[in-house]
Amino acid sequence: MASPEIETLTQALARLPGLGPRSARRAVLHLMKKRETAMAPLLRALEAVNENLAVCSICGNVDTTDPCAICADTRRDARLLCVVEEVSDLWALDRSRLFPGRFHVLGGRLSALEGIRPEDLGIDTLIRRVAAGGIDEVVLAMNATLEGQTTAHYLAERLEPYPVRLTQLAHGLPVGGELDYLDEGTLAQALRARRPVA
Repeated sequence: MASPEIETLTQALARLPGLGPRSARRAVLHLMKKRETAMAPLLRALEAVNENLAVCSICGNVDTTDPCAICADTRRDARLLCVVEEVSDLWALDRSRLFPGRFHVLGGRLSALEGIRPEDLGIDTLIRRVAAGGIDEVVLAMNATLEGQTTAHYLAERLEPYPVRLTQLAHGLPVGGELDYLDEGTLAQALRARRPVA
């Protein structure tokens, strides 16, 4: 039986995405065994992030500075803007190092069932950024869900009056995917987005 403090730590870790009670217990045991090399640096890192956590006033990213490191990076192409639903989507795209531009986080997606309306998202901020000028292309990087595609369609309508090129991420066959294992929606998207063989 663990002490109340250790049990509280275990329960706190178990609430994190991807960790259940057993994984949390293993993590706590590891932290206790490696107190100096694992627990102490983790505590310092958590305290530093907690003290400095900020939401970027430009794009909506979460960082320890405002503006965030991406918005402050002068090497980024300010003419390219990629719109994503959540910060996790921004981080995934940025990790690929394939998009040289800047980002805009909506903070969710339109959903009638969940009661999420346009005014609940960072859409007005996006429109103001585009209206200010200097952006040539807006990439709508919404998730391939019904709500994501509804959000992309709504954004396309709102951005239509502005002189920007609107694009969206391609959907279809994943690299290494076998046709037999793909769902009908993915196959339909792949067929619609087919291109000539070079």
